Amino acid sequence: MKSFRHRLPPLTSLLVFEAAARAGNFTAAARELHVSQAAVSKQIMQLEEHLGVPLFLRSGRRVSLTSQGEQLQQRVNASFNYLADAVEGIAQKNERRPVLTLSANTAVS
Repeated sequence: MKSFRHRLPPLTSLLVFEAAARAGNFTAAARELHVSQAAVSKQIMQLEEHLGVPLFLRSGRRVSLTSQGEQLQQRVNASFNYLADAVEGIAQKNERRPVLTLSANTAVS
């Protein structure tokens, strides 16, 4: 079985896709991600080339998802939510460690 690395497009392009799909605009996605609009456009083009299907219909500055784009958006959102829940669950377990607080006046410290 191939590793995820060989089966998936770069995760950066999926993060960019998620932001652009949600925003419906590459410029707004770029602002959110703190990158240029050209960087978003390039990531989307590379993702579309990797998948071999168009994900967005472009109309001036607005973009809308194709049917394949809608399917990918649903699955990417579900996957990212699943990963976020897993990371938050691990982080919460680490927060449950006992905390020791020491206090001292300036003469003692």
